[in-house]
Amino acid sequence: MTETGAGITGSRRRRGLAVVFFVVFLDLLGFGIIIPILPYYTRTFPGGTEFVIGLLAASYSAMQFVFAPLLGSLSDRVGRRPVLVVSLCGSVVAWTVFGLADALWLLFLSRLLAGAMGGNLSTAQAYVADVTPPERRAAALGFIGAAFGLGFIFGPGIGAVLSFDATVAAVDGLLPAAVPITRFSLPSFAAAAASLAGVFVARLFLPESRSVSESAAAATTDRTSSITQLRAAVSTPGLRPLLAAFFLVSFAFSGVQVMFVPYVADIYGYTAAQSALLLTYIGVLAVITQGVLVGRLSARYSPVRLSLFGSGLLVVGVGAIPASRLLGSILPDLTAVAPFLTADLLGLLLVLTLLPLGNGILSVTLTALVSQRASAALQGSAFGITQGAGSLARTVGPPVMGGLYFAVGYWSPFVVGSILLLPVLWLVSRLGVTQDAYEPRPADPGHAR
Repeated sequence: MTETGAGITGSRRRRGLAVVFFVVFLDLLGFGIIIPILPYYTRTFPGGTEFVIGLLAASYSAMQFVFAPLLGSLSDRVGRRPVLVVSLCGSVVAWTVFGLADALWLLFLSRLLAGAMGGNLSTAQAYVADVTPPERRAAALGFIGAAFGLGFIFGPGIGAVLSFDATVAAVDGLLPAAVPITRFSLPSFAAAAASLAGVFVARLFLPESRSVSESAAAATTDRTSSITQLRAAVSTPGLRPLLAAFFLVSFAFSGVQVMFVPYVADIYGYTAAQSALLLTYIGVLAVITQGVLVGRLSARYSPVRLSLFGSGLLVVGVGAIPASRLLGSILPDLTAVAPFLTADLLGLLLVLTLLPLGNGILSVTLTALVSQRASAALQGSAFGITQGAGSLARTVGPPVMGGLYFAVGYWSPFVVGSILLLPVLWLVSRLGVTQDAYEPRPADPGHAR
């Protein structure tokens, strides 16, 4: 029999958390490697327009929406470890197909599979919830968020280096001619290798956090579809505002992420390499926020107060992006200190600082609140449902914001995103009203909650 989450203490608990952190990092490293090359790769195919790029982004999130609740619920029944291992194997296949693709439909196929396997975040979060007490959960979940940040720090940088002509030529000379090595396939194969490393790490070193009896108890619960679980969660007062908050934050922030590179390219004239450096800057701040700052703040303030603070920072940061150049016009030029520190860049960096701070604090504290409002037996299901709500928002957010960018103006997705984030402040302020725990149950016309 495996150990229960409560039974994993001391060094085994720390090892489990460290391994989950590393596995999530490797998984997100692969995702981050693909980010810099995706738009350029897509444009090499006939019909690879910006609209298609948006659809590729949406397809990934759509599959996350479907599979995050399923993987979370499955991990409640069969254990966290096997679900993580199998999903990472799927990611290996997805990124390999991505690198070998010779048609748009293969790009879509690989992105769909990668999105389905990317639903394993709910399982990783549930693992953390299994092995940490409620009062320490926000800090522990912050480390999972930091793994995301590290993936986005190193991933785009690795992808950029692997797409250099010199790197491609050097690697091409080392591999058989049957292996196609291009500035697009090489980063894709590196992403597959990162996920493969995650498979071995999870398989060899990750202790299971649930006992046989716990999994058996979860297996007796009603096995409902993701849509049914989502409807049940919406009817639960304890989760309803959290689901709405997750949806709005994900909708707005995903649109900002997709439109950020076109914005800095059109307004600042930045190249792909310069944009990658900005993404790295955001990633560094995200790691500091979620890996260090959230843990210290959560020891002094409640998750609700921290969520309000994070929401406010995000509202201001997103809305201020179109004004970043105007802000730069009143800042000093520091090129005498460093040639790249122009006033324009300082204004942009100042605004961008608010995004990882606000989003890092908000995402971790909202996740902690989900854990507090879900029953111990169904942590995976609850995380899967909220992750699914976020994935649904990321499915529609990028196409909508992309349409606004090109049809209305470069400023519109950021202003609309800021407006959409305003209700999150109200929703978060109501989170202390109820502490009802979420338990998925069959539809019952006579049951109201």
